[in-house]
Amino acid sequence: MTAPAFLPSHIVPPDGMAAWSAPDAARPTVPLDPLLPVQVVDRRGDWALALCSNGWSAWVDGRLLLSVPRDPPAAGAPPARTADPRPLLGAVESELARYRHLVEELAAGRLDGESFGSRTRGLRVGVVVDGDAVWLYDARHERWCYCDGVSLETYAVTGEPSVEGGGAAESVGGGGAAVSTGRGGEGGAPDAPDPSPAYGDAR
Repeated sequence: MTAPAFLPSHIVPPDGMAAWSAPDAARPTVPLDPLLPVQVVDRRGDWALALCSNGWSAWVDGRLLLSVPRDPPAAGAPPARTADPRPLLGAVESELARYRHLVEELAAGRLDGESFGSRTRGLRVGVVVDGDAVWLYDARHERWCYCDGVSLETYAVTGEPSVEGGGAAESVGGGGAAVSTGRGGEGGAPDAPDPSPAYGDAR
């Protein structure tokens, strides 16, 4: 009997990828090579078990894997939906407005420094606008998201993978095609998009 063909579902980012022998950050193993095609055969929160074509497998941060583009939809099929950027845009706008209001209260003497610090504690807002491209910080999921005005995609995650995470994300851009990648743990302003869903549907 012929062995089934190895059909990758994801590709390792261009700069390679840290790997672990178990879904535990204390058990590192050999990193995966850049642009290595893999199959995701199991998930535990943010963790993904990546199977290579030679049979070797390792656990990785599934949020950073690049999805292999799927076949185009069949004729008559409903169009793919992408993550709607408006909810996150609204959330960032609201938080920034709240911070500005507190600054106005502080400047006018209606709020003291201690109260200002208390009421702004835990507030995290990030936005970079460059023409039609926008990068937004999604504080709820601890990740930077890239928006081209039409869809919202994860650029980079800032927290370590967790078995209680929301699950490793799939691309939400046009049926699963990946664009580029970010690096977990970097919270600086990004400069290119990376797949996985944030706010909105990815159906």
